[in-house]
Amino acid sequence: MSESQRPTTNGIAAAIREGISAGRYPYGSRLPSVKDGAAEWGCSQQTVASAYAQLQGLGLVRIDRGNGTIVTAGRQADAHLGTYSPPHLAEAVPWKATGGGVETSETTLVRQLTATKVMTAWGIPDGEDVIERTKIRRLDGVPVQHKLTVIPYAFASRMPEGHQGTPPMMTPVGAPDVTPPAGTRVADWLGWGVIGTQCAITAEPMDAAAAEALGVPEGTPGFRVVAIARDSANGVVSVTVTTAPLHHRITLDIIG
Repeated sequence: MSESQRPTTNGIAAAIREGISAGRYPYGSRLPSVKDGAAEWGCSQQTVASAYAQLQGLGLVRIDRGNGTIVTAGRQADAHLGTYSPPHLAEAVPWKATGGGVETSETTLVRQLTATKVMTAWGIPDGEDVIERTKIRRLDGVPVQHKLTVIPYAFASRMPEGHQGTPPMMTPVGAPDVTPPAGTRVADWLGWGVIGTQCAITAEPMDAAAAEALGVPEGTPGFRVVAIARDSANGVVSVTVTTAPLHHRITLDIIG
């Protein structure tokens, strides 16, 4: 094999990335050792080591000294943020397996607290009581999304017409989620009067909570989607912060 035909660091990393997205390298499995990988791909051990380091930088694998290179990401997933102008936000769907799979979700935290400095930066007044909810979504048992939702207490405590018991946005951990009728947004169901949502999508280091939930080291790069919903008085109704590995995909439709 000529030098020009030998696999490159980027080529090997891309092949493994595609294999992880397609499920050929399952979450928690070990990649070949650097030595075995060099023999398999017909290249130097340094090339394989560099490819593994690149994948670790993307949060797709974890290199453990003495334990090999462990896959820390599951199959690729998609999030569709909805159709805009005119808005059809009820069409928005949570993360779904690109190639099929079983989706599950779990609420891991529900608590009341006073708005923090981070929350005031989103537009929630300093000192306001809020409800904070955390949810983890999984595909085939593998964590693919960490979602933090912050809602001012005045909105979180609202009850939909005819509902009995705990307000849906205050449903405790372990209790079944209360959801609106099919095709109805939570904001409409609860009468929040949302007139617009601003989304900011960035790729940046994951915070400690998201990294722990997704099984990667703190600071691993990932997608961060911050959605701030406001009412006609420009008050913040809710803020969601969604974190996911970079090999997933986020889409939306803009019409007009």
